[in-house]
Amino acid sequence: MTSPLLVEAWWAWPLHVHYVASIPLTKHLSVAIIDSNPALGLRTWLKKDDIPDSRVSTVTPATISFFEEIGAWEYVKQQRHAFFDQMQVWDYTGLGYTRYNARDVGKECLGCVVENKVLGNSLLLCLQEKDFEKTVYPARLTSMSFQSKYPSAGTATYQAGNKSTSSGTTLSDDTSEQIHHDHLVKLDLSNGKSLHAKLVVGADGAKSHVREIAGLKTTCWNYSQSAVICTVEHTVENHCAWQRFLPSGPIALLPIGDKFSNIVWTMGPEESLHHKSMSEDDFVKAVNHALHYGYGPYPQSSILDRYMERFSWVTGHGTPSTTEYFEVPPKVTNVVSERMAFPLSLMHAHDYASEQVVLIGDAAHTVHPLAGQGVNLGFGDASALAKVIAEGLKVGTDLGQLSLLKQYEKERKAANVTMMAILDGFQKAYSVDLGPINLLRAAAFHGAQYIGPLKKNIMSYAMGEQKWPLFS
Repeated sequence: MTSPLLVEAWWAWPLHVHYVASIPLTKHLSVAIIDSNPALGLRTWLKKDDIPDSRVSTVTPATISFFEEIGAWEYVKQQRHAFFDQMQVWDYTGLGYTRYNARDVGKECLGCVVENKVLGNSLLLCLQEKDFEKTVYPARLTSMSFQSKYPSAGTATYQAGNKSTSSGTTLSDDTSEQIHHDHLVKLDLSNGKSLHAKLVVGADGAKSHVREIAGLKTTCWNYSQSAVICTVEHTVENHCAWQRFLPSGPIALLPIGDKFSNIVWTMGPEESLHHKSMSEDDFVKAVNHALHYGYGPYPQSSILDRYMERFSWVTGHGTPSTTEYFEVPPKVTNVVSERMAFPLSLMHAHDYASEQVVLIGDAAHTVHPLAGQGVNLGFGDASALAKVIAEGLKVGTDLGQLSLLKQYEKERKAANVTMMAILDGFQKAYSVDLGPINLLRAAAFHGAQYIGPLKKNIMSYAMGEQKWPLFS
């Protein structure tokens, strides 16, 4: 008998499905995927010479390793993506900056910027090559119920076109033969059909319908900020991720290949509407003002710099990037995509799991985008859940058993809450424009720039390679 695993899809759900297919103990599972996204029907390569889409993700080396393990990174490499080996972060007051370089931690890159549609398309292309029982249902989940007896997985059939197909996940209608079995969840779809599964994985985003139906509560608050995103062009190729903290929020310039970069600009809701609707020329001027000469001067060498250099034997000074000076980011010349704006908030589910239901990705948590970590947390969830399921099957545990799902929750909640707290702290620290606070922020930048062990620790943590806080 096969064991059904059902996924209501977030755009990155294929990663979890790939992990299920890649682990020997879970390869036999029958997986049903419910997703009404029309992109599921596309099986095309995205051309590298197209204008980059404005919706991108910054994936860490740890996430890249996950993609390599399941075979999906080969598909990303054949489509548009951009590695970056340097990052510069600075304060609008001109009091401090930090430069990060991949060579300081013995790596070739700090991360890779990839369009969301390239990530999703690569996972879908790879999914076709996987040899396990999977079925995609282009529909929406309308309801979910828990009863005592359901049709047995692995014995029923469903109609696909004019042929009958054996499936480990049962699809039934009013005329189906009902062979009952305990401990299956019934899921009703928008196409009028029903599925039955031992485990439902809610990967359906921040407004998760699975989470709502399962009654899993959340804590959330709005930041009174919105993010404006778009693709821009400049005169030189960019290999650095730039981020400047402004009074209204950070602005980031992220390389996306050739002479294109992605803008993620955090500001107040009214400002975002204004910047979204202004002319392209005015927006280009506003971006350059925000990244260059607006609000304050470029950071310069200061007394604090010389003080830190004098005590290099204490700070670990001498690693390559501690001696690197502030660099000026490239000037933006054109806006080449639609400008989009969306409100920012923090959300965290009190529980990631209940009996036979588990949440991953944005269905379980959303974070501020200032460090681009949200998508990487979701991919970490997918990997951890697949491994926990494999360990459970090894000892004969039922897929939907709460004690098993709580093992996943314990591991991922610790990692996710830590990252959420750090990002929320950054957001609050940079939302205050006050002299003493500005000096403290400058000191923090200098500490990150000149204290070698601290700098390496920050980089390793941001790259997804170690837990916080560990000092080498």
